[in-house]
Amino acid sequence: MPPRRLRRASATRAPREQNPRTVRSDRVRVGVIGGGQLARMMIPAAIELGVDIRVLAEADGMSAAIAADRVGDYTDASTVLAFAREVDVITFDHEHVPQDVLRALVDAGVAVRPGPDPLRFAQDKLLMRERLSELGLPVPDWARIETPAELDEFIAAHGGAAVVKTPRGGYDGKGVRVVRTAAEVAEWFAAASEDGRDGALLVEELVDFRRELAQLVARRPSGEIVAWPLVETVQVGGVCSEVIAPAPHSAGRMSDVAAEIAFAVAEGLGVTGVMAVELFETTDERILVNELAMRPHNSGHWSTDGATTGQFEQHLRAVLDLPLGGTGTHADWSVMVNVLGGPVEGTLADRYADALAQHPTVKLHNYGKAPRPGRKVGHVTAIGDDLDAVVYEARAAAAAFQD
Repeated sequence: MPPRRLRRASATRAPREQNPRTVRSDRVRVGVIGGGQLARMMIPAAIELGVDIRVLAEADGMSAAIAADRVGDYTDASTVLAFAREVDVITFDHEHVPQDVLRALVDAGVAVRPGPDPLRFAQDKLLMRERLSELGLPVPDWARIETPAELDEFIAAHGGAAVVKTPRGGYDGKGVRVVRTAAEVAEWFAAASEDGRDGALLVEELVDFRRELAQLVARRPSGEIVAWPLVETVQVGGVCSEVIAPAPHSAGRMSDVAAEIAFAVAEGLGVTGVMAVELFETTDERILVNELAMRPHNSGHWSTDGATTGQFEQHLRAVLDLPLGGTGTHADWSVMVNVLGGPVEGTLADRYADALAQHPTVKLHNYGKAPRPGRKVGHVTAIGDDLDAVVYEARAAAAAFQD
């Protein structure tokens, strides 16, 4: 099919990185903080680009161990600075590096992409909601709450239920709770008070949505920005289970609106690299921003096999300030299904002989993790021109690797 590509240079409006440094050496070195599966999946893309990728892992034996030449504490500035001195640019497997460590890197002249300013919005949901609201972007009705009484008042004004989120640290459904009384999050108020945030939590309206969507974009320091097709995500227990690209029945206005929202977020926050904007399609025809991820994201895993340029290659291009690749698709449909938990006994590799023989057109990505209930241990991607057939094949292949 013809490549679908949204692309624009936004030099007149985009906040530029201060003193952006385009790396043009024949052997550039990218340092990734964090040794999880996202760092692991950057490795093949780095090899293809001839980029020397190095990983600061949190512990031995993590997913990206093959490229982990250092193991250390990413919250310790001296450890991170020592790692950064050996590379040309620093990027991330996750968004949890403390601000003081990020600032120390910038002060030392290290190219940090994305930088501390945009990352603070990914690290703190309250700051994120405040900034998106300032930019006039569509978000659920929300409030910063510091007391149970404030929460009960918000709940009463929003139909008797609301969503409460811890501002920091939540992921895959953790730190998110639907409540009908403040008593249901009493321990969260106590914990927030103890960490110096005066008991502040984020409360949002309980959105009545038809489905969840995600818009992936990538942006260079010099301002070029591209978008992949809008996708539909299916959540199970707060964890992403499936991704369908493109989102069914999204062509036209919906795709255009989602891309414009994501462009505005990336430009307004000064993001460099890949960013995922998770969205709600509501029953009253709104598109609302739910969450942000300033790194490659589960909703973009399909792109490695289904798009001209996968998100991991694109992320490397972006953080190195290289021209961004095409975002067209290889087939009408791509479906990614996570392998959650894995087999009760043994490893994913123990299932290879049967599973790969039964599903020769499906691509498997093994994260090198020990199986554990609910854990993302890998994913499969199927592509083709018949959506029902592609969904069936992807689900069947994923099921072959889990009990």
